[in-house]
Amino acid sequence: MTFLIVTHVSHKNVSGRFYAYGPYVREMNLWLKFVDEIIIVAPFEKSESPDRIDIAYNHDKITFLAVPRFDILNLLAILRTIYLFPMIVMPVIKGMISADHIHLRCPGNVGLIGCFVQIFFPHKKKTAKYASNWDWNSRQPWSYRLQQRILRNTFLTRNMTVLVYGAWPDKTKNIKPFFTASYSEKDCIPVTKSPLSEGVKLSFVGTLTKNKSPLTCLEVLRELTERGINVTLTFCGEGPEREILQKYIVEWSLEGKANLLGNVVADKVKKVLIESHFLIFISKSEGWPKVVSEAMWWGCIPITTPVSCVPWMLDNGNRGELVTGEVNQITSLIEDYIFDHERFNDKSYSAMKWSRKYTLERFEEEIKNLI
Repeated sequence: MTFLIVTHVSHKNVSGRFYAYGPYVREMNLWLKFVDEIIIVAPFEKSESPDRIDIAYNHDKITFLAVPRFDILNLLAILRTIYLFPMIVMPVIKGMISADHIHLRCPGNVGLIGCFVQIFFPHKKKTAKYASNWDWNSRQPWSYRLQQRILRNTFLTRNMTVLVYGAWPDKTKNIKPFFTASYSEKDCIPVTKSPLSEGVKLSFVGTLTKNKSPLTCLEVLRELTERGINVTLTFCGEGPEREILQKYIVEWSLEGKANLLGNVVADKVKKVLIESHFLIFISKSEGWPKVVSEAMWWGCIPITTPVSCVPWMLDNGNRGELVTGEVNQITSLIEDYIFDHERFNDKSYSAMKWSRKYTLERFEEEIKNLI
């Protein structure tokens, strides 16, 4: 079987191997276990070495069809995209002609082109992974809405299963609630947290951007410290907010309490979550927030915003804490747990029990059925 991937994720070729963003490739490698040949249509980035967060595809028969980078954010960008359109659409068409199975990664600019082109291939088997918020009532860019409209239209989009995060009441017959897995059944090991009275350990995992609100996490650390609570915070991730965080760590005298690790490998994230009591993840938009399920796996209670399928993941607060993002609300929640360790243990266990249903083995079996 020849399997086509249409994605906006940027790729690199280093020593004959294709690399891309680690969490994405790690998932795709599970899909690729069941295919003979791969065609990838994606942007290409020249580089002599992969980034620390990049990993390589585990497959030796890969054909790469590069598309130029483009966006439609303003008039100048739209005019440039129109000029580049033949170079954008032709690799997608070529890939779909050659493929036995078409797989779209949405939402994204390249995925948007794929949504339109797949209409002309109604008899080919297709899947689409919509890795953002499927909630129709949420605020979304118009291009995301357009992709949703095409994917859920069973007249335009035929012979396709659309994988979305969470269960939604307005789904069409081609929509399938789905999930993402990070860990194997062999990772179902016991976890024992240190007593909160000995020190509260907080974590943040994700890109350091305003959308993920890392500064809010630092403000929580500051407030808890001012309340006389022994607390530390570990950041895993990199991004434009790093300089701001470094500035306030010094300004608020939080050196030794806040640790910026940058981009780290999955095993290091795992170690941080095992040691942490709470994950603070005040995100403004998500699909399936992988780090929330990973934190739950290790009994680290998520304190997060109710975006996308998060309320379902946390059972409306029974497996974690749903918050608005207000600093005093978060600090008061954490302070209450210090004086009720039994409640912490119960919620930590509930989170762990739920997350460990979604193993890599189960994920792989679901993928096998789709292909």
